[in-house]
Amino acid sequence: MVRYSKVAFRETCRLYDTDVAYTPMILSDVFKYSEISRSTEFRTNNRDNPVVVQFAASDPSDFADAVGLAAHYCSGVNLNCGCPQKWAIGEGIGCALMEQPELVKSMVEAAQHKIKSSHARLSDGVTPPTCSIKIRIHDDIRRTIDYVKIAEAAGVDYITVHGRTRKMRSTEPANFEAIRTIKEHATVPIFANGDVFSLEDADKIVEMTGVDGVMAARGLLENPALFSGFKTTPLDAVEAYTRLAIGYGTNFFIMHHHLMMMTEKSMSKTEKKLFNTLPSSAAVLDYLEENYGIDLWRDEYRAGIIPDWRK
Repeated sequence: MVRYSKVAFRETCRLYDTDVAYTPMILSDVFKYSEISRSTEFRTNNRDNPVVVQFAASDPSDFADAVGLAAHYCSGVNLNCGCPQKWAIGEGIGCALMEQPELVKSMVEAAQHKIKSSHARLSDGVTPPTCSIKIRIHDDIRRTIDYVKIAEAAGVDYITVHGRTRKMRSTEPANFEAIRTIKEHATVPIFANGDVFSLEDADKIVEMTGVDGVMAARGLLENPALFSGFKTTPLDAVEAYTRLAIGYGTNFFIMHHHLMMMTEKSMSKTEKKLFNTLPSSAAVLDYLEENYGIDLWRDEYRAGIIPDWRK
């Protein structure tokens, strides 16, 4: 995801059975050269674990250097080869890399070398951070299988496969048969992505494909409690995210957009029109208190008592 999945949202998802959380997609060259990027794009803490830092890159050196800067503060790094946005393709990143398997091979090799030379380790003191890639499928699935084999030869630790081609719209169903075929030919763990909007969807995808795990993006944006079995975002999750976002200093645009997506199914068209045009964090907090009974300044918070969702 671009912009979203910063630390407040990741922590909210972890409250509801998300096992591994990813950062937003970060441009590796900007992260490498900009202290501002490093301080704003990747913030973490002891509760944010395991966390995978997702990079966009088109140059092995830039990717490796960015990995070296992040390796001691994460559980893994990921090279995004699946972002379909036009600006990303124009920059030679994201989906553009689906046509350049040898470049991806070079970037994975460079990243693994950097991880090894950094001596970064997870909390067990032994295991190094992982290096993974996230890909899409080709029209000819044989090309994707070959792509996976090249990545495996480069030393990739696992691969997440989005079941759509670069040109498919998100409204078109993901191709889980293709993911099943990729899983059958792969020697590293394969995770499935696409059309995960409920816990039942996740279970069904695992059953259909035999994959080792399932990743959600749009589904979690709409409902960060998805993996706990909630059909829609529970009020506790809205409250949890709001408090965390305010506490972490999340900028208004991102906080507001997250809340718009979380509450979309619980609001009428008139309510959404009003909520979506609120101009400030203060206005959002007033709206949530007046319409949802969420009072971020109630006595138990001031006294330091931990709410139910943080126990």
